[in-house]
Order: sequence, then C-alpha cells, then structure tokens
Amino acid sequence: MPRKGKNYTADLRKVPSEPLPLSAAVENLKQFKPRKFDQSVEFCLHLGIDPKQADQALRGAIALPHGVGATKRVIAFCSPEKIEQAKAAGAIKVGGEDLVKEIEGGWMDFDVAVSEPAMMRVVARLGRALGPKGLMPSPKAGTVTQDVATAVKEYAAGKVEYRNDSGGNVAASIGKLSFDSGKLAENAQAFLDHIEKIKPSSSRGQYLKKATLSATMTPGVAVLV
Repeated sequence: MPRKGKNYTADLRKVPSEPLPLSAAVENLKQFKPRKFDQSVEFCLHLGIDPKQADQALRGAIALPHGVGATKRVIAFCSPEKIEQAKAAGAIKVGGEDLVKEIEGGWMDFDVAVSEPAMMRVVARLGRALGPKGLMPSPKAGTVTQDVATAVKEYAAGKVEYRNDSGGNVAASIGKLSFDSGKLAENAQAFLDHIEKIKPSSSRGQYLKKATLSATMTPGVAVLV
C-alpha cells in the first residue's frame, strides 16, 4: 500500500470518527492543510442499487447552483438555423457533416459534445471515436436535445455529469475548496436532492447508505445522510 504524505496524515487526524451534518463536513474539509493549488471538491454517495440491473443504473447531468469553478470546451452538432445561437451560448465549434469529418480526421480538442436529435444519424459515425472517451452525445446526460443553446451554455459553465460505478457509487465535483462554505454546502445538497429524486423504483431497502466529502488530496469526511 502506498505511503501517505505528511499533509494527508495530518489531515487524517482531523477527520471525526462519526458522520457530520453536511455543513459541518464542509467546514471540517476546509480546515485541512492548504495545498499549492485550488483543489476540486468531490461528493460521493454509496447507494443501495444493483448496478447490474439496467433499470437501476444512474446517469445524467446537473447544473449546480454555484457552478463548479471550471469551464468546458463545448461543440455542437445542429441545423444551420441554430448555429449562431449555439455560438452565442459559448460553443467553440458548431456544425454538422463538416464537424463530423473534422473529428474523423483526428481533431478532439473539446470536453463536451452537444447534438440535436435529428443530427444523431450523422454523429453516430463517431461512436468509435467518442464513445470510449465518454464524449458521445447522450439523451440521459442532456447532451442530445432540441434546445442546443441552453445545453451549450450549461455545459460551458461547468454542468456536472455523473454515472454510477460497478460498486453502486455515484460521485460529482461540487466546486473548488476556495468556494465559500455555504456555496459548497448548497451545491452538495443540490446534488444529494437530485440523486434522491431519481431513485430507481426497483431499488429496495436503504437507498442512501453512505456519503463522503473530499478534496483532490485530502481524506474523505463522512457525511450524515
């Protein structure tokens, strides 16, 4: 097992043995020793779902109340009449067949791809290129939509995508450690409320089992759920 650094070890001593209310967990996290960069904060939930069951899989995206302190490079596949709207919303490139060919040629300098439903017949050719990188537009993630401009604007501002793993965990970045404590807590609560709202109907027993708040280089702080 890799040896932990002295800062991590010092932070570990400050972690309470029992879960804390969300606002208190945020305050505890902010008491850890500062690093040389502004760490991202992640909120991880362990859920009572069976990831092997398709109807219990969770995947989607959420625009948090205070953003996440990062911007994303967004491209859009849309009809000619929506090109200017997508550009005004913040898309770095907009197009159709021409943009597909550019990506087929090897251009991949973007973080999110948004598409109109009607354009997916063309975008489908990029499945092998975009799928493995998690960049293929998806209705579940809100990146296949008629309202391309709104999707571009939200993702450019840092809209958060999430997807459960094989262990039934789902996590999301909720901001930077430099954020005001209240804003971090509100972002975390918004994510928690969203995950509770989309509980699969086939999930049985306790749904929210554990929650942990952590920053890029810190231990996790257990949150009371």
